[in-house]
Amino acid sequence: MNNQPQKKTSDHLANERTFLAWIRTSIGIMGFGFVVVKFSLFVKQVSLILHNQQHTIQKGYSAAIGVTLVALGAMTALFAYLNYKKVEKEIDKDTYGSSNPLIVFATFGLILVSALLIWYLIDSI
Repeated sequence: MNNQPQKKTSDHLANERTFLAWIRTSIGIMGFGFVVVKFSLFVKQVSLILHNQQHTIQKGYSAAIGVTLVALGAMTALFAYLNYKKVEKEIDKDTYGSSNPLIVFATFGLILVSALLIWYLIDSI
């Protein structure tokens, strides 16, 4: 009895689970970016209501950071799909290798955004 079709099915299902995990990650990143932008707008509205000129004069970067997070989440979803299709072909051809540029992109993208958030928070203290 040949075990090859069962192994490929299992590999394809694992690839799909990995893809869906990356999609959940991208949704989380985009959701966090959305919250950052909305919180920035909320703070601006509150400062206008309270007539606090200090916050209206100060340049805020949270909107730009939030938009960057949404873009990073969208790029993560795109790279997840491209990686999914690449791995799918490699599984079918029995040439799968574990090199994954999506992990490098996500890691350095989040490190960059974290550095921007740290810089913004330190600047606003």
